Amino acid sequence: MADAVIVVALLLVAGCATVAVLVRDPVRQAVVLAVLGVVLAVLFTAVQAPDVALSQLAVGGALTPLLLLLSVRKVKRRKERDE
Repeated sequence: MADAVIVVALLLVAGCATVAVLVRDPVRQAVVLAVLGVVLAVLFTAVQAPDVALSQLAVGGALTPLLLLLSVRKVKRRKERDE
């Protein structure tokens, strides 16, 4: 059972990473990166690394996408103001 969870999580990681590379819109990329962070946290939990999973969930699943979204928002505001 645990091997099946690991295989599914690895496939989801590969799929999410591929989608993150192929998506062109920065907002969608941030959302896909958040999903990738959560899937990686599940993978780390499945391989008995709960401390790494919690760190990944906090940083990769929440903090990094949030910072990307805030950066995109600030760039768009600055671009609108300059026009």
